[in-house]
Amino acid sequence: MNDKKEVLEFWNLKSCGEELFLKTLDKAGYQEQINYRYEIEPYIIDFADFLNSKDKKVLEIGVGLGADHQKFAESGADLTGIDLTDRAIEHAKRRFTLFNLNSSLNTGDAEDLSFENNTFDVVYSWGVIHHSPRTPEAIKEILRVLKPGGVAKIMIYHKWSMVGFMLWIRYALLRLKPFTGLSEIYSSYLESPGTKAYTIDEAHDLFSDFENVSIETVLTHGDLLTSKAGQRHEGTLLNIARIIWPRFIIKKLFGKYGLFMLISAEKN
Repeated sequence: MNDKKEVLEFWNLKSCGEELFLKTLDKAGYQEQINYRYEIEPYIIDFADFLNSKDKKVLEIGVGLGADHQKFAESGADLTGIDLTDRAIEHAKRRFTLFNLNSSLNTGDAEDLSFENNTFDVVYSWGVIHHSPRTPEAIKEILRVLKPGGVAKIMIYHKWSMVGFMLWIRYALLRLKPFTGLSEIYSSYLESPGTKAYTIDEAHDLFSDFENVSIETVLTHGDLLTSKAGQRHEGTLLNIARIIWPRFIIKKLFGKYGLFMLISAEKN
């Protein structure tokens, strides 16, 4: 099990996407970042359903640089955001000041939310709780703070992904350790220490206390090697892969093997 202190230290060095996609700490810089985010991850728009959040009480767990948080605010949500790191909260507060937007933003722990039961209409979290040492506890907390009829919209990593396959080739097969499991690969080589990825069946088990659970996977820019993401693994091998990667074949035959697993679930 990963140490939460290690996770905090990892993300407090730089918020997700900061090094790659945030060039300046002014309004133009944040606008460029949000534009690029939805260019490379357009499926977020439909999944988050920003436009239908008007006047709803929305909690985002893991605000990061604050792009999705900004979209919720611009859509009229009654908004609250938390992040494990001070760095992310500072980014989000700076962004909201620059764009004259409002949210209650504070550091917080997904495994121990500081909100009353039945508080929020929507709990949203994009690529966050799989970094938490006790992901099932975070999901229980999401259920607790949702109102009856409320909706959780959560993205976690999908185990059987092209990203996982590439990492396994590099860090297991080419090191003559072919029996290294994907769980170890994700934990050691994908983002913060202890990062997890789940099968669809495992995700259904995680959300078994919810109703109307919908799960889909999407191919990402990471699976298709179409962005700068993956800088931790830069080198000749990755540069060659970006040139020869059979994107058309992957889209055609392996469309279900994307890294992102998009989960929508309701509280009874």
